[in-house]
Amino acid sequence: MKAHLSILLLVLFFTSCEESKKDAPVLDETSKENIQNLPLDQYAKRHVESSLQIQGTEKYTLEIVKGNLDDDGKEDAIIAVNRKQFALDEAMRSINPAKAAEMAFMGNYNYIFFYDGGLKLISPPISVPSSALVPLKIQLESISSPAYKDILVDYRIRNANFRDVFTVTNHTPRKVFEWKTFDGLGTSATEAYTFEYVQGSNGPQKDIFLYVSTLEKLPTGADRNTYNPKISKTAKVAYHFFYIPQEQKYGMLKNN
Repeated sequence: MKAHLSILLLVLFFTSCEESKKDAPVLDETSKENIQNLPLDQYAKRHVESSLQIQGTEKYTLEIVKGNLDDDGKEDAIIAVNRKQFALDEAMRSINPAKAAEMAFMGNYNYIFFYDGGLKLISPPISVPSSALVPLKIQLESISSPAYKDILVDYRIRNANFRDVFTVTNHTPRKVFEWKTFDGLGTSATEAYTFEYVQGSNGPQKDIFLYVSTLEKLPTGADRNTYNPKISKTAKVAYHFFYIPQEQKYGMLKNN
């Protein structure tokens, strides 16, 4: 009975992570139970290295951001992983390393994992295609409900930065919004936005306002693909997004 219950919980937990699940190794019940009893940092390290098949000699970064991410009252966490060294080594083995460098080593080298504090399970990897040169920036914000936090994931694509918003549904992070925070760094054609989350009028989910902002000029000698510029907000609203329950994502409110 215990084995059947464990299998049922795993099915519920991983149902909507189908793409990631295909690449995740299956742990037998004994090894799974053993690593679940470890402190979260050790459990996360073992799970990440097994899931991504990381060798013992590879240098990578792992960050754990804790918070209440669903409505069960248990402390959860997002685990962010960056595999910069793996990306550089892979590029050196390719037929065109210079092209990989020009593209800021874009690919599947940044990942997030969700730790469910109620189930005490870590999800399969969720890939965030982006530049390997810049680790993901994770922030938590109450957007879907004041009772828990949603997950903001910032990532770089060359000289632009993007933000994805995930909310946890049925024990699984689900992306509900994505937009750039800035673009064109180091060029004459820049754009930037400041995000604000304001109580919506149609339900508990907050509206998302994007304010026109100015982007700091790239300092002399700085790398446009890795530099983190200052963004200054103006009073002008560029976009207004609201949550659409039927589609379970955000849509743009158009001005008349």
